[in-house]
Amino acid sequence: MNVNGLLQGIGGIFLLLGVGVVVLAVGRASQGRSLKGAGRIAAVMVGLALVVFFVSLGLVFIEPDERGVIISPYDPKGYRASALGPGLHWIIPGERVARYSISRQIYTMSAVATEGAQAGDDSIRTRTKDGQVVLIDASVIYQIDPNQVVNLHIIWQSRYEAGVVRALARGIIRDTASQYGVEEIVSSKRAEMEATITEVMAGELQSNSLLLVQFVLRDIHFSEEYATAVEQKQIAEQQAKQAEFVVKQREQEALQAIETAKGQAESVKINAQGLADSRMIQAKAEADALVMIAAALEGNPDLLTYQYITKLAPNVQVMYLPTGQPVLIPLPTPASPTTTP
Repeated sequence: MNVNGLLQGIGGIFLLLGVGVVVLAVGRASQGRSLKGAGRIAAVMVGLALVVFFVSLGLVFIEPDERGVIISPYDPKGYRASALGPGLHWIIPGERVARYSISRQIYTMSAVATEGAQAGDDSIRTRTKDGQVVLIDASVIYQIDPNQVVNLHIIWQSRYEAGVVRALARGIIRDTASQYGVEEIVSSKRAEMEATITEVMAGELQSNSLLLVQFVLRDIHFSEEYATAVEQKQIAEQQAKQAEFVVKQREQEALQAIETAKGQAESVKINAQGLADSRMIQAKAEADALVMIAAALEGNPDLLTYQYITKLAPNVQVMYLPTGQPVLIPLPTPASPTTTP
C-alpha cells in the first residue's frame, strides 16, 4: 500500500490548483480585471500542498509479514527501541524505516547446483568418527524473531542469512557428524543425529534473534571409493545370506530325509511285529487244534482211519483191490465179546 505516493499525488493537485489560481489572477490583471481573493486562494492551496507533502514524508505502512526498525537521527542511540508492527504509522520526517520480513525462510545447502542457495556444489563436507568423508545436503527453515528485530538489525542487519544461518548450520552439522560412524549416520543413528543438530541449532539461532522452524537432513553422499566399497560389501553380504539360505535348505532337506527314513523304519518294524504276532497267533491256534484232535482220537481211534479214507477220495464209494494184495489200511475188527467168568 503506497500511502506516501497517494498523499504526494494529492499534494501535487493542491499545488497545481494554487499555481492555476495565480496564473488566472495574473491573466485577469493583464486585462484590467481583478480576481478578488486570488492571492488568498493560492496561498491556501500551496499551504495545503505543503502540509500534505510534509505528512506524506512521515507516513509508513508496514505489511502484516513485516516489522520496521526506525533509524532516527533525533535519538541518541540512532534508532528507536521498539519496532513498528503491521499497519499505518507516522514518523518524523528525516527518520527512515528498515523493513524485515518475519515470514518463514528456507536456506538450502545441496550438492545439486540448482537446488542450493549458492550455485554449484554447496553440500557440507565432513569426516565421520571412523575417518570416512561424507557429503551432507541439508535445509534450514527459519524466521526472524518478531520480538528481536531491533537487536537483529543492530548486530547483523541484512547479513544474518550468510553470517548466522549458513555459518552456524555448516559448523553444527560438521561437529555433530564427527561424533558418529559412517554406518551409524546412514542407518541406525541418522534420526538421532538429525535431532541433535536440530536441538543445538535452535539454541544458537535463538541467541542471534532467529527462530528455527525445522532442520531437514536431505541426503548423505559418499566418496566414490567408499561408495564402491559399500556396494562390494553389500554384494558380499547378499552372497553370504544366499549361501546361508542354501545351507539351511540343505539341512532342512537332510532332516526331512531322516524323518522319512525313521518313518519307514518304524513302518517296517510295525509290519514285522504284526507279522510275528500273526504267526504266533496262528501257531497257537494250530497247537490248540492239535491238542483237540489228539483228545478226539484218544476217545475214538477209528476216526483217524475214517478221515484218511475220506481224504483219499471223497466221492469213492467202492474200492477194488488186486487179488492177493494186502489191504492198504487195516480195517477195524469187531471187538471180541468179553466173557464173564
